[in-house]
Amino acid sequence: MVGLGVMGKSLALNLVDHGFSVVGFDLSQSHCLRADKEAQELSINPNKGQFKIAQNFKDLLSCLVTPRVIALSVPAGEIVDQVIEQLLQNGLEAQDIVIDTGNSLWTDSERREEVFAGRLRFFSTAVSGGEQGARHGPSLMASGDPVAWKHVEPMWTAIAAKVDANGLSIDSHQSGEACAAYLGPAGAGHYVKMVHNGIEYADMQIICEAYQYMRQVLQISATEIGEVFTVWNQGVLNSYLMEISADILKQHDPRTGNSLVDMILDVAEQKGTGLWTAVNALQMGSPATTIAHAVFARALSANKGRRVKASSLLPSVKQTCLEDKTQALKALEDGLYCAKLVTYAQGFDLLKSKSELEGWQLNFSDIAKIWRSGCIIRAAFLQNISAVYEQNSELEHLLFAEDFIEQLSKRVLGWRTCSAQAILSGVAMPAMTSALNYYDALSSSQSPANLLQAQRDYFGAHTYARVDEPSMDKFHLLWESETRLEIKR
Repeated sequence: MVGLGVMGKSLALNLVDHGFSVVGFDLSQSHCLRADKEAQELSINPNKGQFKIAQNFKDLLSCLVTPRVIALSVPAGEIVDQVIEQLLQNGLEAQDIVIDTGNSLWTDSERREEVFAGRLRFFSTAVSGGEQGARHGPSLMASGDPVAWKHVEPMWTAIAAKVDANGLSIDSHQSGEACAAYLGPAGAGHYVKMVHNGIEYADMQIICEAYQYMRQVLQISATEIGEVFTVWNQGVLNSYLMEISADILKQHDPRTGNSLVDMILDVAEQKGTGLWTAVNALQMGSPATTIAHAVFARALSANKGRRVKASSLLPSVKQTCLEDKTQALKALEDGLYCAKLVTYAQGFDLLKSKSELEGWQLNFSDIAKIWRSGCIIRAAFLQNISAVYEQNSELEHLLFAEDFIEQLSKRVLGWRTCSAQAILSGVAMPAMTSALNYYDALSSSQSPANLLQAQRDYFGAHTYARVDEPSMDKFHLLWESETRLEIKR
């Protein structure tokens, strides 16, 4: 394991905990000492693997038998290439396997497989679940050389998160279905992880918007909202993000005794994977609008000074509706579910578009399965998503599944109600309302794009198709001529 920071150390200890012997290396002496100390405590048990710190790359390679399996847990970017080159200079051989476990851009994985072909077996495995997931059971999205996968699979399935027959999380040492899968050629795994992170951005934003709605419209305290989230987490909204949100909202600030969340500055940071998803969705022409709005919401939050200034300058005429709080909470719960479902649908639609373009043949049921535990977006209804794709692997769109159509029919009115009330009350819910706009646009058999295409033809002669002619036939109207002649192009 090259790189013994938070994630590398956790993966190494997880491997040792499951009986695999690991040689670790890091340029930071403190990282090495910390990892070695924790590993030695585990190694007292004879059923655990052994852990050793290498002094340099040459030492690391000499400790391993061929084909060597070397996992990299280093920052994404040039450093990955630099480490691989150093390994090659110190004796790495063509049959050896190098696994990139960082948050790399999928195109870098594709490039590296080409660059290092014949010099080593490059492989990638995207890891989700943060420090605790890496240590006790992550979700692992593997891709690359299929021969390498045969060597890696026993390790990854051993340390991955596990679920039982009902899709519920169990201890990673127990016998269950592993949240690890081989997804396809180089790049596929990191692309799937990127979309996972995009969904994560939107899921978090939607929950935050529900919190904001309860605070500002329904005038509920943070602690009470935590209790509401705890109840919601027992139903269809059961998820890791809902669970931790409930816990956060119940925490009190050790300094002031106030709710801790009220003492945290409302400025969100981001590492970029949500941005990658939004940008690629635009490039693919696959409208992941809820994810994009979640990214924009973080960007807007970061401009605290401008928001404070705008709050005192811009007029804000609001209409408060004194509705029944119980009914309002039920509508909000429905809206949260629907927006969450649309977010996942957009994510899977982006995966479908990319899979078809690249010829990856992604298995969407498997992807939903490995997201059921270990990763940040783990949620109960991923079991339903997996079952839907199991029944119909060629499903055109996740929202077209009968089970979800039934759920939407019961909840869409509540979704509209809370969205409308938020707008009237001046509470921003960009992700939830964006998801609703997507839903309405998707379900509109007639869009205003006919006028838009006419505008394009008017100022740029971009042509248009006619409803009474084959769609491949294009026409242009001489808009500014006296005769208004239509020309077939």
